[in-house]
Amino acid sequence: MLLQRRHFLLLLLVLAPLTWSGSLLAAQDEATALVQRTAERMLDTLKARRAEIDRNPSLIYGLVETIVLPHFDFERITQGAVGQYWRQATPIQQRQLVDGFKQVLIRTYARSLLSYSGQEIRYLPSRPGNRPSMVTVATEVRESGSTPIPVDYRMHNAGGGWKVYDVVINNASLVGNYRSSFATEIRQNGIDGLIARLGEMNRKGQE
Repeated sequence: MLLQRRHFLLLLLVLAPLTWSGSLLAAQDEATALVQRTAERMLDTLKARRAEIDRNPSLIYGLVETIVLPHFDFERITQGAVGQYWRQATPIQQRQLVDGFKQVLIRTYARSLLSYSGQEIRYLPSRPGNRPSMVTVATEVRESGSTPIPVDYRMHNAGGGWKVYDVVINNASLVGNYRSSFATEIRQNGIDGLIARLGEMNRKGQE
């Protein structure tokens, strides 16, 4: 009995890393599949409705909200961009920051989609994050005659499915790029100043 128990424990010790590795690889594959599925759906829709969108470019915003938005964690993205000042904001201010920044990112992404002209997207091996619930999905955007542009999607799974919390384009973090300018705005004009600034950016985007 003791020998059998010892063999059972040894088996657990051997299999535990294999089980963990398998679940981790499955999670990475799941996140990559989500990114690929979402990108392909967005680009296929853009191609199918290109003439309609060319006549009325504002249609792209609705498509982005329907297809892409559900897979982004805008609260976490905003929290990362606001940085240390997030905890100083009231719950109402936090919601205003998230809503304002979300609209800025939607418009930025939508405008970039309008310039899409058939560039190839390659999906590279994903990488595990700092925690089991995190993963980085690596892609490259390729255009004939140009150097491939690496685009990494940092994702996390909080139990409700994989969501993007940062995008790194050519080694530049989306969240990190905004953090510096947001900090400057808050130091000069407070959190309400940043909320007003985001509102101004969105009004200009509608012009």
